[in-house]
Amino acid sequence: MTTLYVGNLPWSTTEQELMRTFSQYGTVHSARIITDRETGRSRGFGFVEVEDADAERCIEALNGTELGGRPITVNVAQGTRR
Repeated sequence: MTTLYVGNLPWSTTEQELMRTFSQYGTVHSARIITDRETGRSRGFGFVEVEDADAERCIEALNGTELGGRPITVNVAQGTRR
């Protein structure tokens, strides 16, 4: 599996929405949005785990596209590629 970093997410984005978006381009194992410990509010980024074979397709298809009106950043999370 490859973990993808997804940045510049709208505050309202849900983990289910991330899974739906990425599953159009490959097999998604998990999606999580990072939240602030004190407020519980989204910090505007998250991680999606996809099959290794689907990682580049997801990056090419989604990096720079709009999600909830904001252009998202998608790349391989640092320190996760095997």
